[in-house]
Amino acid sequence: MAITGYLAEFSLAEMFQFLEQGCKTGLLNICALTGSGAEGQKNHYIWFNQGRIVAAASSLNQQGLVTMIGQRGWLGDRAASRLSQTCTVGTPMGLCLKAQGALTAEQLKLLFYSQVMRQVCALFELGDGWFQFDPKVPLPAAEMTGLSAPATEVTLAGLRALKDWSALADKLPDSTSALISIIDGKPQLRLNQVEWQVWEFTSGSVSLSAIANQLRLPVEKIQQVAFRLVVSALAEEIPLIAEPISLTPETEPAELSVAPTEASAVSQSFLQNLVGFLRGKV
Repeated sequence: MAITGYLAEFSLAEMFQFLEQGCKTGLLNICALTGSGAEGQKNHYIWFNQGRIVAAASSLNQQGLVTMIGQRGWLGDRAASRLSQTCTVGTPMGLCLKAQGALTAEQLKLLFYSQVMRQVCALFELGDGWFQFDPKVPLPAAEMTGLSAPATEVTLAGLRALKDWSALADKLPDSTSALISIIDGKPQLRLNQVEWQVWEFTSGSVSLSAIANQLRLPVEKIQQVAFRLVVSALAEEIPLIAEPISLTPETEPAELSVAPTEASAVSQSFLQNLVGFLRGKV
């Protein structure tokens, strides 16, 4: 069954987390809304295999990878197409061309970086659009280099490069909340320096604002780092519960203490006025 939604409600980072944790296979279609009408819609296609991203394209014509190879002057479009026709059905074209000596392993890495990492990371800037994930769409061998990347790694790369966080402002953890680790041991993902520093505070007892003060960084930056750790399934946001205030005789505020003599005086005055009022009514 296809899954649909809007980026304003379910961000791309959250969608990637869902697909990786569920080991999903299929096609994710991102439709960016940049204006009014059909002309303001632009589609982006990302293919997943067992929760890993294996290919990306801006159309479904199965010519994206061939075009990229031709633009780099490694093979002409016709030569690449002829060689791809000799590939076994279902074999990623990149691996097929490498097996025939037409491409090197390093060239495949460059293709994958340009096709997936660069294109997909730019999509995290989208604030308006909708998505649809269809698990029934077969993988496009003609668009696949044979390489893949975990969705969380792509998410981290995309969010690190993100300059405008306005589209994700409502998704950021609250500055008064804390982070708690949800994994055993240390993260296996390659975290940068600030991410590691924030990770050291995932005990659930220190607020993000306090972490910002400790690291001498803007609280907004710490919130962004915290969001990256959350969507990477490394930590969870939890609210901090203030400890109850215990009042002792030594620390009891004066205004909370009422002297018995003053209380008796107030009571007697109130009663006398009440009796006088009632007598006047008889």
